[in-house]
Amino acid sequence: MTALSEDQRTYKLECAADMTGALPQSGAALIINADDWGRDSFTTERILKCFHAGGVSSASAMMFMEDSERAANLAKEAGIDVGLHLNLTTPFSKPKAFKLAEYQQRLAKYLRGNRLAPVIFHPGLTRCFEYVVSTQIDEFERLHDAKPIRIDGHHHMHLCANVLMARLLPEGTIVRRNFSFRPGEKSVANRSWRKGVDSMLARRHRLTDFFFSLPPMDLGRLQSILGLASQSIVELETHPVNAEEYALLTSEAISKWSSMVKLSSFSRALT
Repeated sequence: MTALSEDQRTYKLECAADMTGALPQSGAALIINADDWGRDSFTTERILKCFHAGGVSSASAMMFMEDSERAANLAKEAGIDVGLHLNLTTPFSKPKAFKLAEYQQRLAKYLRGNRLAPVIFHPGLTRCFEYVVSTQIDEFERLHDAKPIRIDGHHHMHLCANVLMARLLPEGTIVRRNFSFRPGEKSVANRSWRKGVDSMLARRHRLTDFFFSLPPMDLGRLQSILGLASQSIVELETHPVNAEEYALLTSEAISKWSSMVKLSSFSRALT
C-alpha cells in the first residue's frame, strides 16, 4: 500500500469527522461498482467489458428490464459479484405484471415530482413501496439463485423515507450509504441529514467506510479516493454506459490503480 500524502490524510480525517454510523471495517479495499447491469444489452455489454478489463469489480443488477435475465446468466458465467439495484423510478421495460408497473408508476410520479419527496414519508403509498421492493427482491432470487446480500438504489431511492422507515431492506444486507463529502462541499443541513440516514442504516446493515461517484474525474480527486482506499473500504460508483467513464475503466490506468490499492468485490471485502 502506498503512503498517504498530507493532503490525502487531511481528506481522510475530514471525511471521517463528518461521518457517523459504521465502525471502521477491517482491511482496506477499493470496490469499483457498475450500476444498471441488465438495463439493456448495450449497458450490460459495456459493464462486462469493463469487468474483463479489470476496471469493474462488482455490479448492481436491475430487475424486470429487457436484459435482466441474460445479464443474470452472464454474471454466473463470468463470476461477477452482483447486488440488487432497486428501481423505484425508471419504468420497467419487462414488468411481467400490470400491478407491478402500475405501482412503480405511482412511486416514480411521487419520488420524481418534488425534490423533497424522497425525504418525506408518504403513508398512502406504503403498500406500493412494500410490493415493488419485495417483488424485485424475489425476482433477484429467482434469476440469481440466491437472495441479494447487497442492495443499492437507482437514483439512490433506496434511501427514501418510505423504504428506510418501513425497514423494507432485509436486515444484515450490505446497503449503499450516502455520498461522502468533506466539510464545505455541502451545507451543514445537508450533511447532517446524510449523517442521520447513514446512522440509521448502520443499525441494521453493513456499510462501506466511504462512497463516491467516479465523476468528476479530476486527477487530484481520484488520487485522494485512492489514498482513502489504501486504508479504508471505499465504494466507487460507475456507469460504464457513459463514454468517458467507459474509456477510463477499460484503460491502462486501471492496472496502475491495482498496484496502488487492493481492488475487491463486496463479497470479498465485507463478508
